[in-house]
Amino acid sequence: MANYFTHFSCLLDVGSPENAARALDLYAGLSEEAADDDFPPTRFGLAIQPGEGTHLWIYVDDTGDLEDVITFVKRCAAEFGLTGRWGFQYSHTCSRPRIDAFGGGAHVLDLATGETVDWIVTDEWLSIVLDGGDPHA
Repeated sequence: MANYFTHFSCLLDVGSPENAARALDLYAGLSEEAADDDFPPTRFGLAIQPGEGTHLWIYVDDTGDLEDVITFVKRCAAEFGLTGRWGFQYSHTCSRPRIDAFGGGAHVLDLATGETVDWIVTDEWLSIVLDGGDPHA
């Protein structure tokens, strides 16, 4: 039996050590909301980056949920008035060799608006290009 994983590790600068501490509370709140809604708890880890104090380390040890990360970052952006662009990369892996079991992508947000600037999923991109299409169309 094969196990499938989504991995990521990225930083989010929330501007101050006070905001970083408050972000830990936001994270706990998301986990509580998920439990109340009969959804799985937030599927990523969060820590304040040692030595910096303003950066949150968003990571996963086993497998994570991309939408949970995006939701959390949007909440932080709204709560702390963050602006600019932020993004992260992720990989999809499998414990055993399988066709179409590996890939990844990236997602970029405009922190001021919460809108997606751009995103890519590598297996979709590859399929389009192999079929002779334009992935940017």
